[in-house]
Amino acid sequence: MFGLQKATQLTSADDETATLRWLAEQYPYPDRPASPPCLPRPYLRVNMVSSIDGAVTHNGRSGDLAGPGDKAIFRVLRALADVVLVGARTAVVEGYRQPSPDDVFTAARADREQTPAPALALVSRSLSIPTDYPPLSCRETAILTCCDAPDSRRRALSDAGATVIDCGDDTVDISAVLDVCAERGWVRVLSEGGPSLLGSFIAADAVDELCVTTSPNVAAGTAERIAHHPATAQLRAMRPTTIITDDDGFVYTRWTRTTVGR
Repeated sequence: MFGLQKATQLTSADDETATLRWLAEQYPYPDRPASPPCLPRPYLRVNMVSSIDGAVTHNGRSGDLAGPGDKAIFRVLRALADVVLVGARTAVVEGYRQPSPDDVFTAARADREQTPAPALALVSRSLSIPTDYPPLSCRETAILTCCDAPDSRRRALSDAGATVIDCGDDTVDISAVLDVCAERGWVRVLSEGGPSLLGSFIAADAVDELCVTTSPNVAAGTAERIAHHPATAQLRAMRPTTIITDDDGFVYTRWTRTTVGR
């Protein structure tokens, strides 16, 4: 009944480049074609951080829960992805910028026929994104919304240079979001939250993999947990694939779905 799965230990004495490349080996995406004639359903990986007692933020930001090891895994997961898919509010609050090329992974991305850096896709029903938000002017950035989003906000963001794509009618449809990803060749999708977006993914049974950093702190307070959604909760079975710890007491778990044939 109780199988023992030991955690791999990372130490601060490890060579940075070697550690990053080793981490990349622990978080592989499944092989999937990125061009016609076969456009598969993208593989959706989500990366989140929480305190031991489940708080997803401290002082309103998830960055307060992070450490050097978490930042290394954050860096690696981005280096493996075709697109970073994130809720617009999370992106603005956390100060997201357009992902940039990573010299450590330049050759590996070229071998996989990926762009030098992942694209950025923002999910927003309200389109309440500041028009001066820097990534909007980048042609690789897309805003995924729905037809019923406010017209005034749509015009303002389009005038600011943003690419706005409808994914659904009265709400952002997760299946349509993944269809857009497939059409753009983004088959390795990385989402970094926030909790509402992850809740939507779970409700749509779209999560293939969930990577969770457990910060070695308890927080209490009123912070959200890593996912929430108004729909009736349903259990989605996953299995632990990778468990890593570090000198600072962080635990990094990688969970993959148990459903056959996805």
